[in-house]
Amino acid sequence: MIDTRVKICGVEFKNPVITASGTFNFGEEYNEYFDVGKLGGICVKGLTPMPREGNPPPRILEVPGGILNSVGLQNPGVSTFVDEVLPRILKFNTNIIANISGNTVEEYCEMAEKLSDTEVSMLEMNISCPNVRQGGAAFGTDAKMVEHITKEVKKYSRQPLIVKLSPNVTSVAEIAQAAECGGADAISLINTLLGMKIDIKTKRPLLKNNVGGLSGPAVRPIAVRMVWQVKNAVSLPVIGMGGIMTAEDAIEFMLAGASLVAVGTASLINPCAATEIAEGIEKYMLENNILNVDELIGGVLPY
Repeated sequence: MIDTRVKICGVEFKNPVITASGTFNFGEEYNEYFDVGKLGGICVKGLTPMPREGNPPPRILEVPGGILNSVGLQNPGVSTFVDEVLPRILKFNTNIIANISGNTVEEYCEMAEKLSDTEVSMLEMNISCPNVRQGGAAFGTDAKMVEHITKEVKKYSRQPLIVKLSPNVTSVAEIAQAAECGGADAISLINTLLGMKIDIKTKRPLLKNNVGGLSGPAVRPIAVRMVWQVKNAVSLPVIGMGGIMTAEDAIEFMLAGASLVAVGTASLINPCAATEIAEGIEKYMLENNILNVDELIGGVLPY
């Protein structure tokens, strides 16, 4: 019998596949296509202190190798999530990871405190959203700020704290080390890369917000490289994401050092992508006589 279970920060995942925040809403729509409880966990839609309508449309478009989005963290707010949404999705019998984003350190702390008494398994602190005009994007690009905000939020977080990193930095390893110094329990990366698309007929950007976050297969080689760099720079568990479309992609991230892999854009194309990737990892283990999924993590060999 093979063992696909992964344990990080004291939390056990039945398999290494979770969903990426912002691409899976709260899982209810996807549960109509497959049993969400088959996944290791779901990272829910990014939460803010108050409800947000997000950015005006057009705010998502296809580009070669992926999509650009400037949705702008549309969500019902953390209070509605705690009071109404969370009780509904706990029935999925899988780990729920709450993703939080704020404009100030105090807002992050308030949300962490509000979520601390809930049955959420982990918190993911989004300090790297590139398509919001104010707030998180500024925190994630400065190492001193990353250490400071992590240290402050940890005071209020009962659950293990994941710090989600931006690829839009000079040294992702330096930012990861700052998060570790601040007391982070885990690192997740990458968030989307900042991109832009211009209509040459109208000479105007195709996104109302001008710029947006690039995700999908186009970013995967960058994401794999950054996961590998971060895993070699910190002692924390790493959650890898960025263009994972197949089980092969997920395994590549795990070999680079990811303990968990998050499926994002793929779910927008194929609602069953995450569960198919989980099944594909298990099949790969069977075919290659790998008894424990931990054998894959960080298993990349020197050239």
